[in-house]
Amino acid sequence: MSDTTLTRMDLSEAVFREVGLSRNESAQLVESMLGHMSDALVRGEQVKISSFGTFSVRDKSARIGRNPKTGEEVPIQPRRVLTFRPSHLMKNRVADGNRS
Repeated sequence: MSDTTLTRMDLSEAVFREVGLSRNESAQLVESMLGHMSDALVRGEQVKISSFGTFSVRDKSARIGRNPKTGEEVPIQPRRVLTFRPSHLMKNRVADGNRS
């Protein structure tokens, strides 16, 4: 596995190089897109990106957990969690990358 991380700045730089917008416009486009995605998820909507995957929010109910060190039972509060389900194309692409 690689220790590198793709950042917002990397995305805006890619938009700058490939689309031809200015660096400032590219950064604004990336920020706007991520903002729209975040807002949709906060509203409980799914974000589906064709050939990439689907982001969605799931409600988890309260439950009893256990401290692995002490064995003590600990209540876990109900919460909303973000989930991602990759598309079959993305799964295949990642799997093919493992063979190189």
